[in-house]
Amino acid sequence: MTSPLDTAFTILLVEDSQVDAHLTKAALEENRFAVDMHHVTDGVEALAFLRRQGESYKEGPRPDLILLDLNMPRMNGREFLGAMKADPNLSDIPVVILTTSDVEQDVVSSYKLGAAGYITKPVDLEQFIHAINQLGNYWFKLVRVPPHA
Repeated sequence: MTSPLDTAFTILLVEDSQVDAHLTKAALEENRFAVDMHHVTDGVEALAFLRRQGESYKEGPRPDLILLDLNMPRMNGREFLGAMKADPNLSDIPVVILTTSDVEQDVVSSYKLGAAGYITKPVDLEQFIHAINQLGNYWFKLVRVPPHA
């Protein structure tokens, strides 16, 4: 079997809820996906991470995928997505919205801003683990992502 370090898929989770961040990490582990997950709590931190700004992020890896919550303090998911997709150095990183919102306008605006997918977080733990399994099978096994620049 291949070592997780040989096949790790780098994820940036942008999520202000520590509980939801823990559940996402646990669901990825439960599904045995080889991921290197980094977690920030809002759009301001996420942009700093992606741009390698500040001591904490100067060695940060470029993620293969960003999982983004919409409703966060300081810079929400919509504002972050707009800023990220407007940056030519970052715009090719796929972003999947992972949020509690099932409001149609949030779905529409997320895709207009450049989201690659939109998942409404199930409240049931088993359904959440299953949703992360489906997400992982698609992004980590089926889809081909561009190599890092």
